[in-house]
Amino acid sequence: MLLSLVALLAAATIAVPLTRRFGLGSVLGYLLAGVVIGPSVLGLVSDIEQIADISSLGVVMLLFLIGLELRPRRLWVMRQAVFGLGAAQVVLSGIVLAVVIHMAGVPWAGGIVLGAGMAMSSTAIVLPMLAESELLKSRAGRDGFAVLLFQDLAFIPLVALVPLLAERTLPDHVPWHDVARGATAVAVILVGGRFAVPPLIRAIGGARTPELFTTASLLIVAGTAYIAHLAGLSMSLGAFMAGVLLSESEYRHELQADIAPFEGLLLGFFFISVGMSADLGLAWAHPSVLAGATIVLLLAKAAICFGLALASRQSIPDAVRFSLALPQASEFSFVLFGAAVAVGALAPDQAAMATLVAATSMAATPVLFALSERFLVPRLEAEPAPDFDTIEAANAPVIICGFGRVGQIIGRVLRMHGINFTALERDPGQVDVVRRFGTKVYFGDPTRADLLRSAGAEQAKLLIVVLDDMEAVLRVVEVAKRNFPQLKVMARARNRRHAYLLMDRSVDGLVRETFYSSLKMAEESLTMLGISPEDAVRSVALFREYDEQNLRETHAIYRDEKQLIQSTQDAAEELMTLFEADQKEQTSGSGAGAVSSSGHLPA
Repeated sequence: MLLSLVALLAAATIAVPLTRRFGLGSVLGYLLAGVVIGPSVLGLVSDIEQIADISSLGVVMLLFLIGLELRPRRLWVMRQAVFGLGAAQVVLSGIVLAVVIHMAGVPWAGGIVLGAGMAMSSTAIVLPMLAESELLKSRAGRDGFAVLLFQDLAFIPLVALVPLLAERTLPDHVPWHDVARGATAVAVILVGGRFAVPPLIRAIGGARTPELFTTASLLIVAGTAYIAHLAGLSMSLGAFMAGVLLSESEYRHELQADIAPFEGLLLGFFFISVGMSADLGLAWAHPSVLAGATIVLLLAKAAICFGLALASRQSIPDAVRFSLALPQASEFSFVLFGAAVAVGALAPDQAAMATLVAATSMAATPVLFALSERFLVPRLEAEPAPDFDTIEAANAPVIICGFGRVGQIIGRVLRMHGINFTALERDPGQVDVVRRFGTKVYFGDPTRADLLRSAGAEQAKLLIVVLDDMEAVLRVVEVAKRNFPQLKVMARARNRRHAYLLMDRSVDGLVRETFYSSLKMAEESLTMLGISPEDAVRSVALFREYDEQNLRETHAIYRDEKQLIQSTQDAAEELMTLFEADQKEQTSGSGAGAVSSSGHLPA
């Protein structure tokens, strides 16, 4: 067992960084690691079933963490996507794949099982893949999660219906016993998660024993999964319900912190077990069948998902992401195939090939998704923008370019003084949000001279540029200085180099984005550490004055990196000398609260 553990950890440590370095994600690395150390190649690990049973807890923990992120109110808001888009994906994919498989010579019973199993998608692959690309909060990510959630719900009745496919006649009665058992398990999880678990967590959290809290966190996940398993339900569904019920708990973040490390490790082991289970001998014996079946599966599901995405009014880039995230089979597919073989609805050789196709599709998806993100989606996102707004009768003295978090605060202060302004924003989504709150903002690209002219740049007194894109800020400044020389320009600098570039363009004023908030935080930090408020204010003021002077002085040499580094080092020493001299002058003979000449806190 120890050798197996060493092999698992070593394979993951080597393979995952390699695949991530090539932009293919960690999932493919785990799958390849499993293939290499599995019985088909090196044979370092032989007890695949035991590892798969333990590592399946990784999927359970993943669903628990997802549940923690979902408030019940948000889940209610998603109901249309879950039961509309999710149901359409499962039904359409299942029917199309079942027909194709039957046409390939598989009897209808087996074709229906294989079609239903292949219609499912892997939660354990899709969600980490979207998270690595920071797409979970995008429209494609939200809809993808909704579909996966419906598939988890649909898996339960699918497994229950498999025995019917092996019988020639329908049963003459409803299995009320199984229905009651499932309903009881759901009720136990809901009642326990609502009334029993929160007081327990508060009691354990109050004990201030970290290891006991971690133990309780694992118990909640494993316990709810076990209750669901006893009732014949999906373990992931039980853990997901528990997570949703605890999403309002004050200990939600601590639960996430305790579960996340176990979830990441076990989920990685799960993918390794999938790679180890691949029958490479069967693949070598029938390579064309494997390749053809995998391609048909990926193309069919991707096409169906793409059509559903467009029907649900996703943008084309989001539709591509949605369709290429979900074309693979699922970890639940293996369970469904096994249940079908057990009752005689599916032949063992058909199940073996289907398992290999499912595993191959799971390995191919991260590659296809990564390639689309690198080459296809950027070209689709470069589509022509919608027509900009027509600005009528713009005669305000101030034009604000960029109406995000900074621009809105500036606008509110100007409005408080009764100063009119014209706001321009390049993001149509941000325009819609701001307009819903009753603020007039125009959709347009302020790097265009004609748009600035329409906004009243020839009559305005001040142009404030607070766009998020640094290059766009520089272009706006250049256009304004070239076409409207009488217009004063105030710009936001994202960092020190951006400030130098703005100074090159002779802006009338610039503000470094995080400079003043950082100074304020430093001042409050000093007071929390025992420095008197007066000394804290004076120290920060001294730093601010010196740093602004240094910014102006180093503007002439900022393109010479070697000279700039030397100047920065000299400035740090000079600042310390100035600080020590100021402290000696201010605190000579003073007592507590002063800072010593070494800069350390008083004893």
